[in-house]
Amino acid sequence: MEQLRSTPLCSRHEAIKALMAPFGGWNMPIQYEGIIAEHKWCREQAALFDICHMGEFLYQGDFEAGGLEDVFTFSVKSIPIGRSRYGFLLNEKGGIIDDLIVFRLAEDRAMIVVNAATSDNDFSVIKSRLHGGDFTDISADTGKLDIQGPHSRDVMTAAFGAGIAQLPYFKFTTMEILGCEAIVSRTGYTGELGYEIFLPAAKAGELWDLLLKDGRVRPAGLGARDVLRLEVGYSLYGSDIDESTTPLEADLEGFVNFEKNFVGKEALLRQKQQGVPRKKVAFEVIGRRSPRHHYQLCQEAGSVGSVTSGVFSPMLGCGIGLGYVKPEAAVIGAPLTIQHDRISMEATVCQLPFYRGGSLRS
Repeated sequence: MEQLRSTPLCSRHEAIKALMAPFGGWNMPIQYEGIIAEHKWCREQAALFDICHMGEFLYQGDFEAGGLEDVFTFSVKSIPIGRSRYGFLLNEKGGIIDDLIVFRLAEDRAMIVVNAATSDNDFSVIKSRLHGGDFTDISADTGKLDIQGPHSRDVMTAAFGAGIAQLPYFKFTTMEILGCEAIVSRTGYTGELGYEIFLPAAKAGELWDLLLKDGRVRPAGLGARDVLRLEVGYSLYGSDIDESTTPLEADLEGFVNFEKNFVGKEALLRQKQQGVPRKKVAFEVIGRRSPRHHYQLCQEAGSVGSVTSGVFSPMLGCGIGLGYVKPEAAVIGAPLTIQHDRISMEATVCQLPFYRGGSLRS
């Protein structure tokens, strides 16, 4: 039996009868009142997510001399202080070990936020590529709550001051919350206006309680989060991207800076020259049925790939999904047949995002 970890908020989730289930080695809330209701609340009001399972690392030192500059597919030294950047940690073959965000805290200090299931391996890989500086895993001591939705700015400013309203997308500020130093970042994973709050793990419960006192805020679980992220086309690590997938195959080349050095660069350059063996596509189902992971994507000639993520989209009123197909099948408007045993549904390759009406950049 897998020994699951618990976040500091586990007892609070259980007290309000959340459906709990394993995720990335953690016992996490999947839903409270229901996935559709929580999804709707996030799109219309403000939803609160327990994201304390994520990993956080702290690096202090010279980014270039210590080797951090060469670890990721983007430049760390060029991130302005107070801003963050998304990209990848790759293996030698160009496969994605993890997708992550780096926060530039100071001239010589950065916080790296990684996925829960890959956290331990990420730390080992990054540490092995460094040759200077101080690199620390602060995950156990760090709590993280995400508040997402069109009313999240009003909730945050009411609780912590008007200054938060000035934060643009992918910028953060360090401020005092509940008597402790916290980072408030204008980032998220839902396609809505929102904030990620990092603070000492011991204060996560108190912050959770405080935010839920506002009538515009309700808790939401990982089920709603998965629907929300897929509607705006965000990839999920372990499903849509992994160590066998390159950013070029995943249509995420925009987060790769080929003007700098990084592990996996040579492999990606070869793939650019030779062409990718498969491409990620988005598709809409004709009907309300949900495609599932590993269902086959077919055209007249037979199977051309498989589904990696799929849900019913409340905003579109149909099934949507991501998958990988042969390059010649990745044509916008091309028909697909999704098959699994006796299940069959028709779909069409489309552009991302599926849903464009969010408040993300409000």
